[in-house]
Amino acid sequence: MNAPLSTLAPRTVHVPLGERAYDVLIGDNLIAEAGGHIAARLGKRRALVVTDEVVAGLHLSPLMASLEAAGIGATALALPEGEATKSAERLLQTVDAILDAGLERSDIVIALGGGVIGDLAGFAAAVARRGMPFVQVPTTLLAQVDSSVGGKTGINARQGKNLVGAFHQPSLVLSDLSALATLSERHRRAGYAEIVKIGLLGDAAFFDRLEALGPRVFTDGLAEAVATAVAAKAEVVVTDEREAGRRALLNLGHTFAHAVERCAGYDGRVVHGEAVGLGLALAFRFSQALGYSSGQDTVRVERHLAAVGLPTRFDEVPVPLNAASMIAAMAQDKKVKDGIVRFVLVNRIGDAFVSSGVAPGALRDFLSAEGLAAA
Repeated sequence: MNAPLSTLAPRTVHVPLGERAYDVLIGDNLIAEAGGHIAARLGKRRALVVTDEVVAGLHLSPLMASLEAAGIGATALALPEGEATKSAERLLQTVDAILDAGLERSDIVIALGGGVIGDLAGFAAAVARRGMPFVQVPTTLLAQVDSSVGGKTGINARQGKNLVGAFHQPSLVLSDLSALATLSERHRRAGYAEIVKIGLLGDAAFFDRLEALGPRVFTDGLAEAVATAVAAKAEVVVTDEREAGRRALLNLGHTFAHAVERCAGYDGRVVHGEAVGLGLALAFRFSQALGYSSGQDTVRVERHLAAVGLPTRFDEVPVPLNAASMIAAMAQDKKVKDGIVRFVLVNRIGDAFVSSGVAPGALRDFLSAEGLAAA
């Protein structure tokens, strides 16, 4: 799956949030051109580039060169790769690097990497000097279509994923499609879960196009898919920035997904997009079991996810799971309200809603029917 990607003339998705409005630029070679784009919008400030050790070897050099050419003085911090980096220890290390570099409140934090780095660096920017501008330069498909847009930042806690954080919008997002050529097949598949989610929760016509492409989406339709997903997420963020209502729909499949990740201990056996793919299939089957969506829609979703290489059943992820551990993990989900786990469910493809609460017995029965032992 390392064939050349479809090219896309650079385009801009604007996120109109008043004084905090920003642009998402989508195109090729944006890392090598980043300095000019940043200087044009934010001025020639100093910067700290936060990245991970793997991404640094691939993309840090051209980014630093572009910053220097644009008159932006920058230093870099390379952290270990992986979900474990989203920790309080690494957050403090990043804040220390910002302060040790002598950056002022108007200087810039640049996140170069996937969702882990974007979430961590964004949170550091939110709290260092009580808030600094930051720029997202996402290098994974998942980060380009999901975590880099919308201003959710944070780290994981012992009790669950993303439970410590802040809403802090970026000042600019540079989504370089060229960088996706360096991704493994596994991580492209994982990123795709957040693209297809957009169609499943609110755009049936988009899902139809993705379904028709099947695995060819990674070569024939990826650029369009990225732009469509970013525009859709931006529109939702503008209407509900702090997830008080409609934005919660973007969590379709995530209550199951985050529980699987927590049970795996964030150790890499299952990456976020794989868990989301499984979670999407589970959300449709759960909706069907509760009497909402039809079996025909469920089959379509399962077949498409399987066709692009995403898991649809618990036994397809290498994590020992049981109903008790899954339910305990779900109890820490951010959507829990008044002690009740709320799920994003579906009436049909393209029509999702947030449940007011699912009876605990119904969830246990569903997990049992999915093959999980009680404990």
